[in-house]
Amino acid sequence: MVMSSGQSIVKVMRVRSGGRLPQRATPGAAGLDLHACLAEAKTMKIGSDPVLVPTGIAVELPPGHEAQIRPRSGLSLRGIMVAFGTVDSDYRGELLVTMYVVGSRSNYTISDGDRIAQLVITALIEPVIQEVAQLAPTTRGKAGHGSTGI
Repeated sequence: MVMSSGQSIVKVMRVRSGGRLPQRATPGAAGLDLHACLAEAKTMKIGSDPVLVPTGIAVELPPGHEAQIRPRSGLSLRGIMVAFGTVDSDYRGELLVTMYVVGSRSNYTISDGDRIAQLVITALIEPVIQEVAQLAPTTRGKAGHGSTGI
């Protein structure tokens, strides 16, 4: 749904006690912070194998929108990773964040309420897919990974 002001409405439902609504840390932030909702456990240890961390919330995105679950840069700097994820507008389940650790860190403890990821909501286009025999040439052409510099 889009308001008359042009803003899209994203409905958020708490699916468990303790679920926190996503919010921006600063007015200029692109992402909304997602928080861990760990219920009775209060803490959760993650290691090098990916685990799903619950947020305690579900969302209803407007038609024509999607949300991306992205890492928080401060956690990434410390070796705590979030797998990039896509939330489709027709998904109504709890938002779960896939997390793991990398580098020399063997584990990390998440506490209930910790900011664990960002939710970035974007409008989508609906492209028409057209098969062709040839693509338009570019200066870069088929040059792939690392071809524009490191």
